[in-house]
Amino acid sequence: MIDGVIRAMEHEDSPLPLAPEEFIAELRAQGTRYHNLHPFHRRMDAGELTREELQRWVTNRFYYQKCIPLKDAAILSNCPEVAVRREWIQRIVDHDGTTERSGGIESWLRLGEALGVTREELESERGVLPGVRYAVDAYVNFARQRPWIEAVASSLTELFGPAAIRVRLDALERHYPWIDPAGLEYFRVRLVQAPRDARYALELTVERCRTRERQQAAVAALRFKTEVLWAQLDAIDLGDSQNWSPPIPTA
Repeated sequence: MIDGVIRAMEHEDSPLPLAPEEFIAELRAQGTRYHNLHPFHRRMDAGELTREELQRWVTNRFYYQKCIPLKDAAILSNCPEVAVRREWIQRIVDHDGTTERSGGIESWLRLGEALGVTREELESERGVLPGVRYAVDAYVNFARQRPWIEAVASSLTELFGPAAIRVRLDALERHYPWIDPAGLEYFRVRLVQAPRDARYALELTVERCRTRERQQAAVAALRFKTEVLWAQLDAIDLGDSQNWSPPIPTA
C-alpha cells in the first residue's frame, strides 16, 4: 500500500506528456538549429566557396557518410524488436549498397571525384580534420550507448534534410558549373530516401515516447545531432589549423 502511495505521489510530481502534435512541433522546432543555417553552407548556397573549400567539405563529410551504417548498426544491436529491425536495416542497405559500386557511400565517392578528390584520397581519411572525426565518433558512440529510441530520435534531422538538399543541389548546379552533374546523384537519391526514413522514425518516436521524460530525451537527442552536424561544419570552415606556425619574433 505504501509503495502504491509513493508511486502515486511520484506520478503527481511528473510533468504530463505532450500531446502527439505538441511533441512533433517540439521536435520540428529543432530545425532552427539545422546545419543548413551554418555560415559555411550559406556561402555554399550563395556560390561563394572556393574549389579548395568544396574539396575540404566533400572529403570531411565522407567520414560522416561512411560512419552512418555503423550508427544504424548500433541502433539495430540495441533494439530488441524484430519488426523495427526489419524496417531500420534498409538504411544500412541504402548506404552500403547490395553490390560493388552501389549505395550512398559509393555515390559520395563519385561526388568526391566530381569535385576533384580521388577515391583513394577520400578512403584514406588523410584529410579528415580532428574536429570532424571527434564529432562523428561522438555520434556513433551516442547510438551505441544510449537507448535505441533516443538514437532513432537523433536521426530526425532527416525532417529538415530534403528542403536543404533541394537548395544545395540547385546551388551546386548553378554556381559551380565545373562540377560534373552526374556526381550529384547522391542528393537526388536522398530526396526520395530521407522523407521515407523520416516518416518512419517520427512515427516510431511519437509512439514510443509517451512520458514527458522520454519526450524530453528524444528532443535532447535530436538537438545533440544538430550540434554534431554544426560542429563538423565549424571544423570544415576553419580548415587545417595544424599547419599554422607562429610568426618569427623580431628583435
